[in-house]
Amino acid sequence: MMSFRFFKALTTTLALIAVLCRASAVEFSEAHIGGKRVTVCRVNVRKERLQLFLRDDSGQSFRRFERLSTWLEPRRQKLVFAMNAGMFQRDGSPVGLCVADGRQLNPLNTNDGPGNFFLKPNGVFVVTSSVARIVESSEFPRLSEPIKLATQSGPLLLRNGKIHPAFKPDSQNRLVRNGVGVSSPEVAVFVISEASVTFHEFAVLFRDVLGCSDAIFLDGVISSLHSPQLKRSDQKADLGPIIGVVEEMK
Repeated sequence: MMSFRFFKALTTTLALIAVLCRASAVEFSEAHIGGKRVTVCRVNVRKERLQLFLRDDSGQSFRRFERLSTWLEPRRQKLVFAMNAGMFQRDGSPVGLCVADGRQLNPLNTNDGPGNFFLKPNGVFVVTSSVARIVESSEFPRLSEPIKLATQSGPLLLRNGKIHPAFKPDSQNRLVRNGVGVSSPEVAVFVISEASVTFHEFAVLFRDVLGCSDAIFLDGVISSLHSPQLKRSDQKADLGPIIGVVEEMK
């Protein structure tokens, strides 16, 4: 029979775990595809304020997680999760649409061109006041709900559960990659691979392992993650737009 003392200790421990789980703004986990490990970061957009960061008060691009964290400190804010949020020009400006705090910082780009961004269909990751979603770029102007955050990238990994037609299972194009999918209207699923993967493997991961019907590629090679909880803050290269979750410091 369980002693009262043991039962009380167990109850206290379970309560503490529950508090810690509730206190965490982002749920971190691991998954695997083809024997390769990926880090998964789930953000409930109804509970947490997912934000897009591009430039500081002087108009300079942040480029690094460290600079963004330093900028947030005097505002009594802590960066608890961040990831590079889409492709960018040499000066750090986005290639495509960028909306932060409801303000459009860069317009939608539906042009044709070389490279992954222009591998149609590409798309936009969007957060409104109530949901997170991914839409094909040409569909974005038809959205009627006010946009809080949006970042355009490409190609789309998944569209309505279907893998991008250009992705081949036998492709030898393997790189470290990161992307974002939507597993439900309130949950955005950010993923970074810890080893080189193909586009097809990455898309299958989002669909079959993470339960996303829509997902978009954010970038490769420079793919970076910041997470104090994981004791990690990548410094591979300068970044463009950065997406993240901030907590108020006590």
